[in-house]
Amino acid sequence: MGVWLLLYAFSSAGATTLASADDLTGRKTENVVLITFDGLRWQEVFQGCDETLLNRDQGGGVRDVPTLKSRFWRETPEERRQALFPFFWQTMAAKGQVFGDPAHKCRARVTNGRNFSYPGYNEILTGFSDEKIDSNDKKYNSNVTVLEWLHGRPGFSGRVAAFCAWDVFPFIINSRRSGIPVNAGWMPFEVANDQVRLTALNDAVRDATHVFGNVRDDGLTFHGALEYMQAKKPRVCYIAFGETDDWAHEGRYDVVLDAARRTDGFIERLWNTLQTMPEYAGKTSLVLTTDHGRGETRVEWKNHGKDTWGSDQIWVAVMGPDTPAAGCRSDLDVTQSQVAATLSELLGEDYHAAVPKSGVPLPGVLATLENP
Repeated sequence: MGVWLLLYAFSSAGATTLASADDLTGRKTENVVLITFDGLRWQEVFQGCDETLLNRDQGGGVRDVPTLKSRFWRETPEERRQALFPFFWQTMAAKGQVFGDPAHKCRARVTNGRNFSYPGYNEILTGFSDEKIDSNDKKYNSNVTVLEWLHGRPGFSGRVAAFCAWDVFPFIINSRRSGIPVNAGWMPFEVANDQVRLTALNDAVRDATHVFGNVRDDGLTFHGALEYMQAKKPRVCYIAFGETDDWAHEGRYDVVLDAARRTDGFIERLWNTLQTMPEYAGKTSLVLTTDHGRGETRVEWKNHGKDTWGSDQIWVAVMGPDTPAAGCRSDLDVTQSQVAATLSELLGEDYHAAVPKSGVPLPGVLATLENP
């Protein structure tokens, strides 16, 4: 029987011994959940609440500054980020790996040059940028995503699904061609553990205030995804949250922080639920990232795009039974284009070999195994 040998030694330069998919005979991961926070800045992920935005009239748009400060302001960046993302820092970073912290000389960036949503999600899901994707228009993606590629692999047909707040995702994932169920925007849900629960969810979808006409509330997206996973038990599930981007565009830093904190809680509830299910417990890896960054100043934090400096800077986190606990990775330069191959590698599939123009898997997310 294979013995875990953690050949995972960081040198001062952050070098890591990597294993290829063929080396990993003792792999435990059978499922992957990919989750994206739309437009969530690395600044909040690694430093927590931004003091320069804790105001109403100087760029932050905060309605109740004392209350927001009491919830999220702490003396050190480490305390602030834990207040904002307790699950991320107490569980994901403690048990997995995080890429993109400038304090650790780790740069994670977008390569598509657009720095907005459709190009970013295409890069995440295909592993490469496409210059033809130059808008957020509802055009079916001609590129095959890693979700569609996995859907065609043995053991994955009918076991891939996506739940997304933004209504453009059926086009990004090309649900028409791929056959992958993509529930997005204000679409009603079709699957739940029981009819009463399904009716209640769809009543909420119908009756909720549609603050953003093309983006569903993240709470509804979360509950729809959770119900589906409990009922259908997909091996690959993609959940795309959207409110962190929408409220940033509105200039409401208070609601951005609230949305980020709630989403961290959603992920914790999802993860804890999966640990109670034999199909997922001890067999599931979790990958978190974002489609783009944002500007840094009091004005530019609301925006992103090729003309907004810093909006190419992102972050990625990975946790699972095959991923060594390393916390914030150091002295690395990684890209958004590496997420697709990382997702497939965790599942024992080699997407990069099938699609050579995709990025290679993120270094060190798998432990090296050696048989005696």
